[in-house]
Amino acid sequence: MAFLRNLSRKKIFWPLAALVLLMCFNLFFTPNFFRVEIKEGHLYGNVIDILKNSAPIMFLAIGLTLVIATKGVDISVGSVVAISAGVVAMLIGGDLKGVPKNPILLSMAAAVLVATLAGMWNGLLVSRVGMQPVIATLILLVAGRGIAMVTTNAMVVWLYAKPFALLGQGYLLGLPFSLYMVAFLLLATMLVTRRTALGLFIEAVGINPTAARFAGINARNIVFWVYAFSGFCAGISGLVVCSTVMSADGNNAGDGYEMNAILAVVLGGTSMSGGKFYLMGSMVGALIVQTLTTTIYAFNVPPEIAFLVKAVVVWVVSLLQSPDLRSGMAGFLGRRSEGGKEAAA
Repeated sequence: MAFLRNLSRKKIFWPLAALVLLMCFNLFFTPNFFRVEIKEGHLYGNVIDILKNSAPIMFLAIGLTLVIATKGVDISVGSVVAISAGVVAMLIGGDLKGVPKNPILLSMAAAVLVATLAGMWNGLLVSRVGMQPVIATLILLVAGRGIAMVTTNAMVVWLYAKPFALLGQGYLLGLPFSLYMVAFLLLATMLVTRRTALGLFIEAVGINPTAARFAGINARNIVFWVYAFSGFCAGISGLVVCSTVMSADGNNAGDGYEMNAILAVVLGGTSMSGGKFYLMGSMVGALIVQTLTTTIYAFNVPPEIAFLVKAVVVWVVSLLQSPDLRSGMAGFLGRRSEGGKEAAA
């Protein structure tokens, strides 16, 4: 009981518990859900699809975790994904023979740079102008979709350069290549934020920006670069999204991604009130969101009901993450443990 009580107090426990429950549900009610096969030299199955499809959300969640840790929010990441996808598609283009118009690596770098500039714009509005994060990023949420439409000339732009397909469709050692990209970015972010003082600075700004400034932390610069990093992550996500379907649609690319990414971060244990952040928890949250979506589709749930089901699950997981509820459950387990000892005595 003492072990369960201590385990239940950890932030990562409840997201993992929710993911395990979803998996157990599918084990009993979704035929062949855990069936994994080897096709064309790589693993194939529902679980692999969940990992693959969650990669774009994981990229966004990494950036958003740091943004939310500063007591901010970035609801423009979905539009930035569309901008990134549109830029790389227009630059690479290519004919039916698969010859790109511009070097693929240069085109990818340009798309990520544009997305990073978009994040810097958000950071400028929040850190320098002093706008509320939700309002500042709402501007780019609306304008960014228009920019993406202009970039693609309001058309679906198709790509024929096969090497670019590696990002979203490629496999390495049987697993989707995009997962290795997520792992690399996650590891780099964790090293920078946990092995240096930057993570403490971000948390300090989120808890009390005024006190952080008095402590010698340049809160404005921290906020500015955190939003820039969020744009960078959205840019990489846009590359993967574009590569997966080998096309860019300024109107639909990244649509709704911002809500899924925010849900992933919150479900992972990072509070919207700022302060402590949990990057690994955000990854688990992304898996919860994608597993839930896959489960709903497997049961052919109508779209209007699917949103309700997702909302209920998110509400339950968020409720379980409540500090008061966790303390109450820990106390209940403690009383049960003490009662058992007394009865044994």
